[in-house]
Amino acid sequence: MKIALLGYGKMGKAINALITKANKHSVVLKISSNNLNDATISNLKEADVAIEFSKPAKVLDNINLCFEAGVPIVIGTTGWYKHLETVKKNCVDNKQAMLYASNFSVGVNLFFKINRLVNQLFLKYDAYDVSIEETHHTQKVDAPSGTAISLANDILNEHPIKKTWKNELNAPKEVLSILAKRETDVKGTHTVTWQSENDEISIKHEAFNRNGFAKGAILAAEWLVGKTGCFTINDVLKI
Repeated sequence: MKIALLGYGKMGKAINALITKANKHSVVLKISSNNLNDATISNLKEADVAIEFSKPAKVLDNINLCFEAGVPIVIGTTGWYKHLETVKKNCVDNKQAMLYASNFSVGVNLFFKINRLVNQLFLKYDAYDVSIEETHHTQKVDAPSGTAISLANDILNEHPIKKTWKNELNAPKEVLSILAKRETDVKGTHTVTWQSENDEISIKHEAFNRNGFAKGAILAAEWLVGKTGCFTINDVLKI
């Protein structure tokens, strides 16, 4: 399988390193801020699939370019989901293929399921308030992270009091508080906490490196080739 890497920062390099080590696929195109002019339809057509880990401001251009080239695209960039429905319609109307996720790690997607199950238990007890804390490296552009927002949305879908989330402490009772922290070279830590006057219960996922995210993105790319339509990592993992 020939892969185009649209975005060659930390994640792009981690994906490239795994591909090189496994010697199973090949990377035929690497696009970073230093060679944006190489992101052309003709160059993309050399690839069987593209993996997109750029920046929120660039992701829509990359998606549209892949659609024009007829190349399936796996999208790991977050911070653009307000355009998601438009992009999905464009994908379906033009019989293209895309797969997106706020996080490609198998562990994180198991964590999403645990969060939904634990949330169900706490819905019966209004003495507990819920909040989220996430920490990433200082170069991460969007805050809170897409993973934190996914965790929040899963809680909001069923919570009888919480109506929205905000990136702030001490939010009103109807608001789910997300505290986004940025520290040097943190791969990604997410904690969901339920607290009452008497006790506190937390679930936590901490990434030790980027390989879990990179492996999931490669797995998604392998799965997507030959398909048309809009998919998520849940279609791949069946969690």
